Amino acid sequence: MLKIKLPFLFFLIILVQTFWGFTPQNSEALCIKNERANLRKGPGTKHEKLWEVFKYMPFKQLGVKGAWKRIQDVDGDIYWVHGPLTTQKYKCAVIKNNKTNLRSGPGTKFPKVSWAPQDKFFSMKVLKIKKNWVHIEDSSGDKAWIYRPLVWIQ
Repeated sequence: MLKIKLPFLFFLIILVQTFWGFTPQNSEALCIKNERANLRKGPGTKHEKLWEVFKYMPFKQLGVKGAWKRIQDVDGDIYWVHGPLTTQKYKCAVIKNNKTNLRSGPGTKFPKVSWAPQDKFFSMKVLKIKKNWVHIEDSSGDKAWIYRPLVWIQ
C-alpha cells in the first residue's frame, strides 16, 4: 500500500512545483485602462516585451499569477500583462480587419465619420450595442458606430 501512495505523492509534489503561484480561472473579458500597456512573454518585467497596446484593447483573461494576468487577444495569441493596467468595469472592442468604416449612426445610410476608415487592432470602448451595430468611443473621446461582425468584443 505504501508503494501506491509514494508515486502519487511524488506526482503531486511535481505538479505543485510546476504550477506554483499560477491560478487558472474561467476566461473573463478585460480591457486595458491605461494609455499604453506592454504585453510580455511571461509574468514579470524580466520577461520579453512582445507587443505594446493602447487604451481599450480587449482581451480574454485566462489566468493569474501574482499581479500578472495571462490573456488572449483577437487572434488567439497569449501574453501576460500587469493586472493594474486592466479593468473589467466596461466592455471593449477591437477591429478585426483593415480599412473598416465607422459611421455617425447605426447603419450604412449614415455617413462615415471623418476619422474612418480604421485598421485592424484599433481599440474602442463599447458604449451600446443596437442590433448589429456597436456604438463606440475611442481613446480621444470620439464616438462612432461600427457593424458588429467587424469587431471582437470582450
